[in-house]
Amino acid sequence: MSQRKVSLPYGKQTVEVLIPEANLIGTYSPTDISPVADLKAEVRRALANPIGSARLQDLVRGKQKVVFVADDNTRLTPTDQLIPLLLDECNQAGVSDGQISIVIALGTHRFMTQQEIIAKFGEETVRRVVIKNHPFRDESAMVDLGVTDTGGRILINKEVYDADFKIGIGSIVPHHIPGYAGGAKIVQPGVSGEQTTAYTHLLSVRAPRSYLGVLENPVRTELDLMARKVGLNTILNTVLNRHGQVVEVFFGDVEAAFREGVKRASQVYEVAIPEEADIVLSSSHPCDLEFWQAHKTLYPSDLAVKAGGIIIVVTPCHEGVAKTHCDILEVTPHSSTEIRNMVSAGQLHDEVAAALAIAWAQVKERETVYIVSDGICAEEAARLGFRHFATAQAALDAALQEKGSGARVTVLTHAPDMLPVIRK
Repeated sequence: MSQRKVSLPYGKQTVEVLIPEANLIGTYSPTDISPVADLKAEVRRALANPIGSARLQDLVRGKQKVVFVADDNTRLTPTDQLIPLLLDECNQAGVSDGQISIVIALGTHRFMTQQEIIAKFGEETVRRVVIKNHPFRDESAMVDLGVTDTGGRILINKEVYDADFKIGIGSIVPHHIPGYAGGAKIVQPGVSGEQTTAYTHLLSVRAPRSYLGVLENPVRTELDLMARKVGLNTILNTVLNRHGQVVEVFFGDVEAAFREGVKRASQVYEVAIPEEADIVLSSSHPCDLEFWQAHKTLYPSDLAVKAGGIIIVVTPCHEGVAKTHCDILEVTPHSSTEIRNMVSAGQLHDEVAAALAIAWAQVKERETVYIVSDGICAEEAARLGFRHFATAQAALDAALQEKGSGARVTVLTHAPDMLPVIRK
């Protein structure tokens, strides 16, 4: 029987798997769109042609305190190349570097180290402006803006709220909670208090399946509302190819520019697959740091696999399961219904973790999950409700044995950044 050798990204390395040709539906990746030839020129083009807003220089002129809200090192946005251009643009409008600061939109991720900040933002940016991690658990660093119409309390970074001009900087990519990352997501969860983030995350799991690739949904509505409440003035969002290179830049109104960017992002990340698979073999790349990021592998895989099928997650997770949500393993052995009941009864103090545990449980209740990881041991995998394997090949061989000789296999090389669409 002829076999196909397939390579999967694994952190900075690759792993190889042999798959019988007769079983393989295909190997899928984000569309390999060429990057822009000149990133600086592309940024300047976007700034000169704002979507739904005035030009940045006109917007920022006369402002006294400007805050850039920028994504962290779990994202590939090339902020080191983008931000100096934005600083220059502000300077030309009469706003000095001393009037500008950057707040890192951590959500509930761990603080970035100084070395990571330099690597992410670049030495020039570090030299020119103050850069701060968002202290999402420090209530004294938040301002309470009341509740939304649906009952979500809006706790926002005080420094961001107090600025008289705010620009969000990030990338647009499919995401299981608001449909697509980008736009208002830089505010929530980016620079929100943990209680606010818990609310939107729990809102997302009221649906039986993730909102991955669903542009209009209740979570996105909440995020847009919160961004307006906070006064986010504008965004600069990139769309990247699978190599992390910029395909296009979008600047302008928080909602209008984001939605234009989604059109381009769908051309990159949406992949047509002719049939649902019995087995989906997926790499977590580029979300490799910890399972708190790598879990994004589950939702595209869930869209590509039959109910009752097997998902194989291949991920290094060198920082383990979750640095800032250490007790999540206490929750993950429970069913989605049990976790919901625990939340309703006030038994869980970390409701952000509870929301993700529900999302993981919903996948596990439809499919079996195998995991191949150096950073997550067999015991931790078992508590997550996964079956641990030492190698991707061993996991695939076991899955084929379980599903039978005719089992159909799909491979997703960059699963967290993919939107599989079954087109028979």
